Amino acid sequence: MTDAHCHILRGEKRHFLCEPGESQIGANDVVFYGCHPWLWKEWEGTDSLRGRIASNPAAGVGEIGLDRLKDREIPEGMRDVFKAQLEIAAEFSRPVVLHGAKCWGEVVKAVSPYVGRIPAFLFHGFSRSGGLVPDIVKMNGFISVGPAVLNDHAVNYRRLVRSFPSEIILIESDATADNASEAPSIEEIARKTAEIRGEDFASFKASIDANATRFYFTA
Repeated sequence: MTDAHCHILRGEKRHFLCEPGESQIGANDVVFYGCHPWLWKEWEGTDSLRGRIASNPAAGVGEIGLDRLKDREIPEGMRDVFKAQLEIAAEFSRPVVLHGAKCWGEVVKAVSPYVGRIPAFLFHGFSRSGGLVPDIVKMNGFISVGPAVLNDHAVNYRRLVRSFPSEIILIESDATADNASEAPSIEEIARKTAEIRGEDFASFKASIDANATRFYFTA
């Protein structure tokens, strides 16, 4: 299967890797470069990202976006860094992996002007805002379901996952070097997602891999 959002390799058929460092990228893996919103103060500027994207025709842009986990208000500098990276993704027509913790509405609003210029958007770890799903579908957006679906107490999240259109669902581990030993497998996440949606597991696996291919190769 495809791990639609991770930061390290863990033996899946294909990984969508955000800022993978020194990882050895496999033939089926896809790299995404960008400045995470938590690190916006460390942004190296447009020349650095533009150079990395220009030198790798297969690379996407991500994980980028906005965040309210650490600050109640979104800093203007974070917004500026996000917009600068969206401009580069549009310039090179590359797919984007988005982050929007506690501010998905703001992220949808920010990326809307780029629909048609950026080929596809992956809403990584999307939660809370089911009313935004029709807008995400219209902009050729995809939503990745993550480890939270395994939590029996995450009733609202499971309800939200059941509402996602089949054609936009991907599966992610969000595995990093720090959580690698605890992060569940893609198989486990996908199996639980299929179960709560009442779908045949084999068919569901085929569907999410097809979705991952459409996300990346949609251009």
